Amino acid sequence: MLLDIIERRKQNDVYLIAEIGQNHQGCLETAKKMILSAKKAGCNCVKFQKSDLKAKFTRTALDRRYISDHAWGQTYGEHKEYLEFSKEQYRQLQAYSNEIKIDFTASAMDEPSLDFLVELKVPFIKIGSGDANNFPLIKKAAGLNVPLIISTGMQTMSTVDRIVEIMRQASNNKYALMHCVSAYPTPPEDCNLGLITTLMRRYPNVPIGYSGHELGVIITKAAILSGARIIERHFTLDKNQKGSDHRCSLDPNEMETLARSIVEFKSNDYLSCPSLTSAEVISILGGGKELEQALCESKTNKKYILECELPCRFKLGKSIVASRNLLKGQIIQAADIAIKVSEPSGIFAEKYFEIINKQLTDNVNEDEPITEHVLSA
Repeated sequence: MLLDIIERRKQNDVYLIAEIGQNHQGCLETAKKMILSAKKAGCNCVKFQKSDLKAKFTRTALDRRYISDHAWGQTYGEHKEYLEFSKEQYRQLQAYSNEIKIDFTASAMDEPSLDFLVELKVPFIKIGSGDANNFPLIKKAAGLNVPLIISTGMQTMSTVDRIVEIMRQASNNKYALMHCVSAYPTPPEDCNLGLITTLMRRYPNVPIGYSGHELGVIITKAAILSGARIIERHFTLDKNQKGSDHRCSLDPNEMETLARSIVEFKSNDYLSCPSLTSAEVISILGGGKELEQALCESKTNKKYILECELPCRFKLGKSIVASRNLLKGQIIQAADIAIKVSEPSGIFAEKYFEIINKQLTDNVNEDEPITEHVLSA
């Protein structure tokens, strides 16, 4: 079904993704229970997050002390390592998903993880919001002939334009863009569902979906009626578990409610129209302040980084770092830099192409961030 939606052969159906992410608590058996629960709820796909920690994070980011009620280790690296499944465990989860007939995939959080997911032959690869400005990763993914779903949280419209241009240059039209706001949970007034229609008009040949982080399902239902045909929601067995994503995740009952709504929308022929108006959506769903806030049309013409997204951007947004020791006076080439989550942060990843051929005014050690003050004017 997903490929039919991406290639625009089917526009009156919805592909529903249960984002398990790292809500499995680092336990393989819990992950399997979640896969089965997502299948029973009516989801089409389960999705995890695959990382090669040394490729995704700088050493200082991994070594920093992590003091949180949600921590699984004393350092952030220990925390992430605890939650990261091995390649063999991924193969086991894929085999189990195949056995019960639900699609299995993951977000590629770095290039080694991208290569591994291609090796697994997953039906599509997700590029998360944290990598939507990681143009080298997207460029590599665009050339692999694997369908892509790309979220756009924490990004401006110019960054989305660059994504679309990278895909065009690769002659790859097997992808979809996801409207997303990277705030956990997202307040209704920041959901800005009108951007779904804006993206549909701006990129008429690209399917638009919705990756939501708000509480509950009513706003996601509105996203579907507004034109989103790929839906992703975080999924949990228990919202009270340890872990920062559980609160804004859907539990099995909520996910089943969402899946049943999709069936209802189809039977009522609501999905035959590419996009309903805000007034029509509010009427169908029975109104309410949350819907009115999420569908407010005053913000729909522009896409920019919202204030509510800044905590996530500063914590997990990627920076440009040195891939090897660089010397003062050196002219930066692509091989000299990488894109990682850095502590402290440096120039954000969307500036990658802009700093190529810039001259360094100071030494920068391997894995250290590139900052404005070490670049010539």
